[in-house]
Amino acid sequence: MAEITKITKDKANKAAKAGKAGNADKDAKTAGGRARRLEKIEKASTVTFMLELPVRKFMDAQAKAAGMNMTHYMQKLVETHVIATAPADDALALRLAAKRHVIDHTVALATKMDAEGKFNENFILTVVEEAQKDAEFKAQYEIALGEKDADGKANRGRASLNQQIGRMIKKSVGARGKRNPQGRVMRAQVQDAVIATYTLLEKPVAATAEA
Repeated sequence: MAEITKITKDKANKAAKAGKAGNADKDAKTAGGRARRLEKIEKASTVTFMLELPVRKFMDAQAKAAGMNMTHYMQKLVETHVIATAPADDALALRLAAKRHVIDHTVALATKMDAEGKFNENFILTVVEEAQKDAEFKAQYEIALGEKDADGKANRGRASLNQQIGRMIKKSVGARGKRNPQGRVMRAQVQDAVIATYTLLEKPVAATAEA
């Protein structure tokens, strides 16, 4: 497994502001910048529309049955429409189909590994590293990243895809972000891995009935 460094968002921000030269600090600063750029892009492409209440309730039920929240479910519906109606060689449709393959494969693998008792706080990394052993997953992942920049990198596409993978892994096994004693979500950084930063996970403690 890739080397893991546990961090918190506050620590990463302080380290970046202080100008520390360590590799972990540089990675945190870079990841933070990418996240901010991605957030701006997502806000610029957000679509808002109204649904009749019965329609909303119906779609909520559909999303819940699929193990997804409403936003991700609606996004999948739109992307599925693009894949189904675009020309066979359309670059966008091919990328979206690859992304769907990657996410579906990851969710299925996460569910399987969780059932086998392999859940741990680094579960997102554990699942992704296991998924990478599959040649088809690796090929589809590269296609899902989309166009590369002038340096041959797909940083923007990678950050967006990895964030979605992480969210779906967490959702699929009923986990939540692990928090430190101060209540802040804990994250970890890795080197020489597909993902650079991910959220540490934990399972909610089931309430016990009083004797």
